[in-house]
Amino acid sequence: MDSRFAVFFMIMGGLDTYLNECPTQCLGTSPAPERLHVQFGDTYFQEDIIGEELYLSYDLPRYVGAVQPTIGASLTDTADLWFGAGGKWSTERITDWPIYIELSLMPGIYLQGEGENIGYPLQFRGSLAAGYHFDNGASVSLVFDHRSNANITEWNPGIETLGIRVSYAID
Repeated sequence: MDSRFAVFFMIMGGLDTYLNECPTQCLGTSPAPERLHVQFGDTYFQEDIIGEELYLSYDLPRYVGAVQPTIGASLTDTADLWFGAGGKWSTERITDWPIYIELSLMPGIYLQGEGENIGYPLQFRGSLAAGYHFDNGASVSLVFDHRSNANITEWNPGIETLGIRVSYAID
């Protein structure tokens, strides 16, 4: 796995939790915006476009410290399936700007269809997104993510996705 996503996620989520949550309760829960996300993009293997992916995810309506639990699943046009759960951190917690940056880290299971062999079934999905929140609760973002097995096995080529995500707030 490209460990930069994990490192950034841990630094930003941990720093935000320490500065903003630990004075009261470090890993306490608080309300968060519940959202559904639909993402579509190109998948890359060894720097070559190999297909397209549809990714759906759901953010639970709470924070644990500064991290929001999230679940997701994706399907490629070659019938590769990935599903997992993890956490998400966003600058929306620390600023009121409509522009935001988001990091997430989600372990999950990869079931190979007709696509590339990317190693072990346990695949970690790390992502970086930059987006814009609209006044009606919707948002749009550009997302880059990387999936790999974090060197659990010797074969760890990974796969990337570059896509557009549309998100909808659930009231």
